[in-house]
Amino acid sequence: MHLAEFNFGTLRYPWDDPRIAGFQNAIEQVNAIAARSPGFVWRLDDDAMEVVQEDPDGPLADRPNTASTLSVWEDAGTLYRFVTKTLHARIMQGAPDWFVPDDSGHLVCWYVPQGHQPSVAEGMAQWVRVQTQGETENTFSAKGLKARAAAA
Repeated sequence: MHLAEFNFGTLRYPWDDPRIAGFQNAIEQVNAIAARSPGFVWRLDDDAMEVVQEDPDGPLADRPNTASTLSVWEDAGTLYRFVTKTLHARIMQGAPDWFVPDDSGHLVCWYVPQGHQPSVAEGMAQWVRVQTQGETENTFSAKGLKARAAAA
């Protein structure tokens, strides 16, 4: 099994607003670091994610101005190291300036069969499940990710 992760948040300003330029300018570099990181398996590319984010009937239709990532990693430890020990961690220190308070950093992780490329709809369904039913052994939030990484 591999570990899928979906994270999202609502930006304070439209994508073309200079107040989120720091976030926009870092996306490509952070994604490149992820792709080179040990344990990285796959990420939904930017064009495909943009299509989903702009689909008025899609899983993010009720979340305008959303920034999101969907990726797959070998395990919790490799994902956690990327999130906390690379440029990603430093860049995300700016999150309070870029994202709506209390509507950012939404993260859900769940196990998928090797080779499976999950969809954003699947990620949102997993996130809703964690919000309504709580974490399980196979589906969890950032707290669960940290605990599993520490146990590895």
